[in-house]
Amino acid sequence: DWWRAVCEATRAVMVRNAGVSPAKIAGMAFCAQMQGFVPVARDGRVLRHPMSYMDNRASAQIEKYLYTGLIRIGQWNALKMLRWLHLTGGAAASVKDPLWKYLWLRENEPETFAAMHAWLDVKDALVLRATGELTMGYDSAHATFLFDTRPGKLRWHAGLCRTFDVEVQHLPRVIHATDVAGRLTPQAAADMGLVAGIPVFGGGGDLSLISVGAGCFDVNDTHIYIGTSGWVVATVDRRMTDIDGMVASILGAIPGRYNYISEQETAGRCLQWVRDHLALDEIGVYLDAQQIADKQQEQRSLYDLLNQAVEETEPGAGGVIFTPWLHGNRSPFEDSLARGMFFNIGLETGKRQLIRAVLEGVAYNLRWMLETVEKKIPHQDTVRFVGGGAQSPVWAQILADVTGRTIEVVENAQHAGTIGAAIVCAMGLGILDSFYEAKPLIRVGKVYHPRLQYKALYDRNFKVYQQLYKNNRKAFAELNRA
Repeated sequence: DWWRAVCEATRAVMVRNAGVSPAKIAGMAFCAQMQGFVPVARDGRVLRHPMSYMDNRASAQIEKYLYTGLIRIGQWNALKMLRWLHLTGGAAASVKDPLWKYLWLRENEPETFAAMHAWLDVKDALVLRATGELTMGYDSAHATFLFDTRPGKLRWHAGLCRTFDVEVQHLPRVIHATDVAGRLTPQAAADMGLVAGIPVFGGGGDLSLISVGAGCFDVNDTHIYIGTSGWVVATVDRRMTDIDGMVASILGAIPGRYNYISEQETAGRCLQWVRDHLALDEIGVYLDAQQIADKQQEQRSLYDLLNQAVEETEPGAGGVIFTPWLHGNRSPFEDSLARGMFFNIGLETGKRQLIRAVLEGVAYNLRWMLETVEKKIPHQDTVRFVGGGAQSPVWAQILADVTGRTIEVVENAQHAGTIGAAIVCAMGLGILDSFYEAKPLIRVGKVYHPRLQYKALYDRNFKVYQQLYKNNRKAFAELNRA
């Protein structure tokens, strides 16, 4: 499915730009979701459906390897955690980390495991399909937490692999974003409508290249992303970890830079949930099917109407607070059993308040994440905003009001990852001598300032929001533990 989408999109781009000959394409790079687990055979075949970053089936494996031992840091084995932090600057502390998926496969699908030649991330599986070469980016390698990231090391750590029963031969060679991973094979070129031999660069995960596409090159530059998931990322020049806040740094696309990450599982996905389960039946939003040319246009129209409904609803959503943990949460707390809820519904609550509460709830979580990141970096008065959520002016204004920061939405915010991939290509091809030469090319489209009249309201609601997980943690576990 991923490869078919890549090929169809590439062909569509070439048709739309009919004046550009395929022979003029000088290079390509992929940007894709991270922390996937894609097992492949020696001949490059994918052996099973990949497991995405949201897959949480490996609870037994993390409990076996990490929730044991006499000395603990929280629920984690203290000796393993301290060694991990020393060697990698982080730890696979979430059940959704790919290490546990690897171990789940070994214990539950031994035949597939026996046939596995390599373990890849999503982007690296696409690079393999395009070039026939097995590689992994430094960002994805770091996110396995089997990669020694100490200065001067930067290699798979055999001792960590032994500790967690990982076979080193399953781990591919690691390359920089701007390195040539391989060249487009004749078959891949035919699939994509391009010319064989095009250099394919290492590229990066979505988080790494979105950080580049957001223009966050300097130390402490910070951006917020709302796509399916959501995150707050600061560009830093050293490894950082906050175990309590579930925040860690991984190697970025820019040499010498790390991305210090606080991530939540469902952000924009919450608005999709609203679209599918609250908006499509009633709220005064009705679409004339005869005027909708295609499904995508229908969805855009519905989102426009949702945003209009939210803008017409008073800030604070009538006191209703939504928690956006529809598939658990990672930061500032990790709990795969946490779930969403609407809190403080009254007789006067209508769907418009519920919908606004969803956008505000995502913003509350992002504020919590931003403040957690800022325990390690200076306070940021201005934050960049990118991703599909940044297309919503009302969400950008809510984010400014809730966080109390100036929010800068870059041009083409939804395509920040693509912009990052293009910059990687330009670096790999020698068109740019430095990533910093690209910074002036990434322009701010709109700026949103916090409205001080809503500060007290949002500060109060945010304080209540933070208490909701603590107050309901045991109930989530009772209801959702398998």
